[in-house]
Amino acid sequence: MARIKIILPVIVCLLAAFYSQSVHCRSNEAPEDNDFAEFDDFDSDDEFETISEHSVKSEKQSNVGGANERNDNFQDAYDENDEDDGVVEEESEFEHFRDDEEFEGFNKNDQAVPVETGEPKLTMAKVPLHFRTHWDSYWMEILMLAGLAAYFTNYFIGKNKNTKLANLWLSTHKSLLEDNFLLIGDDGKVENENPGFVKESESLYTLWCSGRTCCEGMLVELKMIKRQDLVAILSEIVRPSTDQLHFKVEISKESMDPFVFCVASRRTATKLFKETADLSKYCILVNKPEDKYKVPSGFSVLSELPEATSAMLDSRIVLALAKFANLIDYIHISDQYAGAIQQDDPATLKQPEVKRMLMAGFNLPKNADMESVKPLLVLVFYMLERLKRFRLSKEGKQKADKNRLRVEEEFLKSTHHQRAEAAAVRREEKRKLEKEKIMSEDDPEKQRRWEKKEQKRQLKKKAPKMKQLSIKAL
Repeated sequence: MARIKIILPVIVCLLAAFYSQSVHCRSNEAPEDNDFAEFDDFDSDDEFETISEHSVKSEKQSNVGGANERNDNFQDAYDENDEDDGVVEEESEFEHFRDDEEFEGFNKNDQAVPVETGEPKLTMAKVPLHFRTHWDSYWMEILMLAGLAAYFTNYFIGKNKNTKLANLWLSTHKSLLEDNFLLIGDDGKVENENPGFVKESESLYTLWCSGRTCCEGMLVELKMIKRQDLVAILSEIVRPSTDQLHFKVEISKESMDPFVFCVASRRTATKLFKETADLSKYCILVNKPEDKYKVPSGFSVLSELPEATSAMLDSRIVLALAKFANLIDYIHISDQYAGAIQQDDPATLKQPEVKRMLMAGFNLPKNADMESVKPLLVLVFYMLERLKRFRLSKEGKQKADKNRLRVEEEFLKSTHHQRAEAAAVRREEKRKLEKEKIMSEDDPEKQRRWEKKEQKRQLKKKAPKMKQLSIKAL
């Protein structure tokens, strides 16, 4: 036994020396052609440790020295968690940061940033609002302000211009109006300390004149372009228009014979014939008025009685039409003037109220020369005197009366059904009141007679109607 104890250590030493010598010989030999030779490196743990230690040392040289302490703390916490195998903890979504095998070349002793176990805290940076400092960023606002400024500037300029034109016309014609009327600018309804034009709107001015024979009064309307409206000014580029002056003279009943007449520019005559009730019912469009009445070629004539038309279109009026052809729009004389054509209304069972009127419309010149339009007002007064002196012949009056009777019959025919229904309603209401009166009395005999009378009326109403034929004796 003592010999064996001495031999065993010797054998162990010899085996160790033999093993070390064989390893050294294999490392010096040339590499053999082996497909799995690249995996032989992983058989030795010593070589893997040598490579890892070398890579760790190179990483340590590039890291900051202060990170060693944080890595040690992190490693200690990790070791404690490994030792505590009996405690079950909730897995965090950042658990993979603790796995050593997740990263190459990772060592516990290396410098690392500690990872919190909970969710990271997000902090939002306080960024100041960006204020635009360039004017081109506000082009929309600048356009809107410029549009508003242009609109209001045009409003005040246009309003003042219309007011100046109205005052200029009145100052030019005031002496002529005072010679023909007693009151100027006073309609007798409202106290007016400063008689003159009444501004109905920024583009419409009215003037009432009264106190003259053969007429109840005259209304002067000055309808101007809507210069205060920027949209209307822009529309003038497409559809140009002019300032207009309208006269409406209400003539006394005894100062005018019954007839309807109108002379106007072709475009205006067509419009008046379609829209005015008296012209559409009583007048016809005269063919070739240049040959019949010597009017200028740009005018049309609407006439009811040729006798009255010839009297109105005398030489003086024809000369005025030729001289002021660009200013005269229409001259309308009627004893049946009722305004525009009204739509059929079942509730209307009476003809509209009519008036004897002399109406004239003139265009004002664009250069605002009011002296040049002064003869037009003289023309209106001349036609008033002409109407006062003119009288129809007997045949003319008969024809005028026949025309008015025809229009009345047409109206009665068109409203016959409505009038019959209205009459039936009135009779029914009357019968209902009579029945209530009889039933309220305490007289059975009177009530019985009324019921018997009502039954006979109902039977007569339901009975078929028979025509009675009369035969003459031979």
